[in-house]
Amino acid sequence: MTSEITLFVNPSAGSGRGAHAAQPAASALRAAGFSVRTVLGENAGDALTRARAAVAEGTGALIAVGGDGMAHLALQAVAGTRTPLGLVAVGTGNDLARALGLPVRDPAAAGRRIADTLKNGELHHIDLGQVGDRWFGTVLASGFDSRVNDRGNRMQWPTGRFRYDLALIAELAAFKPFPYRIRLDDGEVREIEATLVAVGNGSSYGGGMRICPGADLTDGLFDITVVGDCSRATLLRVFPRVYRGTHVDHPKVTVHRAAKVEIGAAGITGYADGEPLGPLPLTARCVPGAVRVAGL
Repeated sequence: MTSEITLFVNPSAGSGRGAHAAQPAASALRAAGFSVRTVLGENAGDALTRARAAVAEGTGALIAVGGDGMAHLALQAVAGTRTPLGLVAVGTGNDLARALGLPVRDPAAAGRRIADTLKNGELHHIDLGQVGDRWFGTVLASGFDSRVNDRGNRMQWPTGRFRYDLALIAELAAFKPFPYRIRLDDGEVREIEATLVAVGNGSSYGGGMRICPGADLTDGLFDITVVGDCSRATLLRVFPRVYRGTHVDHPKVTVHRAAKVEIGAAGITGYADGEPLGPLPLTARCVPGAVRVAGL
């Protein structure tokens, strides 16, 4: 493996933590003997083009510095290649890093961990989800949670997470279950009323909400959490339990496992790793061992 590796940096991640995190991570990697180059972009598309070029040129690893959005972008460059992915998680959510047991908001520690595993060759394969040509590492969200994302993304004020708190309140006021069509693997199409359907390669989204608590990044299967046709009052009681993962014990919640899932519902956008994929229907496939990860 070449000793030159690439830092893929989002300078605005976590209210500016991305820019500040790049330096201690780079210092730790250089101290371990690596040559470090940095990739920035004028926008997401430009950044991804530059990251893919670095992979094509044979960089020894692509290290995403930022949050889950930056990790998601990096996956588009390294999935299905031999180039390892490293994560210096300094964003707001950091759910992929948490699922992997990596340092969070400690860029120097993350840099040292990545350097150690690259030098020792102790890389691990994990599964990824794939929707069309898009890859994801954590959760594909659809339903109530994605409607909150939609509304929050349209709001100009306030900034930060409080925007999504207000979006949540607004969506609760208009809440009603959605008619879904779901097909697991090559089984029959099921028509159900559901509050949300979450397809988990990883266990959490939104900064630690364990919507698919049993999901395993190495088992070749998704965990699909379906929250049924509950009332607003029931949703308010059940949803806070998602932080502990105990919501799956509620009778309105079911969990399925499958390698492929097709989900359809009118007026619903799918989000993966917190990034919009597009309107349903969508088909997601779990691809075993799709990326090598450094730092575990």
